Amino acid sequence: MSQLAKTYQLSRIPLYVQVATALRRRIEEGQWAPGDKISTLEELQAEFEVARVTVRQAVDLLQKEGLVRRQQGKGTFVAAGLRDRRWLKLETTWSALINTIKDNVPKFIPAKNAPPEPRLAPEDGRPAAEYVFLRSVQSRDNEPYGLANVHLAREVYERAPNLFRSQTALSVLAELKGVHVAAAHQTLMIGTADTETADLLKIPLNSPTAEAHCVVIDRHGTAIYVGDITYRGDCIRLNIDLFGSMKA
Repeated sequence: MSQLAKTYQLSRIPLYVQVATALRRRIEEGQWAPGDKISTLEELQAEFEVARVTVRQAVDLLQKEGLVRRQQGKGTFVAAGLRDRRWLKLETTWSALINTIKDNVPKFIPAKNAPPEPRLAPEDGRPAAEYVFLRSVQSRDNEPYGLANVHLAREVYERAPNLFRSQTALSVLAELKGVHVAAAHQTLMIGTADTETADLLKIPLNSPTAEAHCVVIDRHGTAIYVGDITYRGDCIRLNIDLFGSMKA
């Protein structure tokens, strides 16, 4: 068994998705510019040491994403006018985060087997007396990019239930009168899409995802908002200003 084959076996992600990820990165990094012809199926088959059907599945996936186009008898070319797929910037400040999501229109979906309480770490504050659970899919240009599972303190939810059922909960919370936010933090983890997430976000099973765990705490030390948002891994980017704390 070759070293490349051993590397493939270390991942639970389907082989064709791994190949597609490598090809997608070449396009994103400019190794293949718009209009360039990519390697042939035979060349990719030899390079990645996989079956021809695996390479074909990988290229089919990129074609569905609009990254490449096929020309009969000529080959496969990088599509022109590619949009920035890494358009979703994960913000690191409260105000920037709210500005990013305030115009999002979530599609609320039934919450099956919803946990009555969120998972809270010691630094997440104490739990509220009761929570309302909200689940939604967020989309851009009719393409789903995020699955949000939110626990909202019922006392807070009852202040504006119609708004919380039509807008992103965090943006409503930020402008809600009578609610005083004392602290908020967000943790980012790398994961893979399970069956349900893959179906809702229209991505292959075990595709890379970014999982954000966001907690908002009021002045009494209660976790009034706990959100677990799973993003497609192919649309996010995280920028951190390393000199931000040094600016006057």
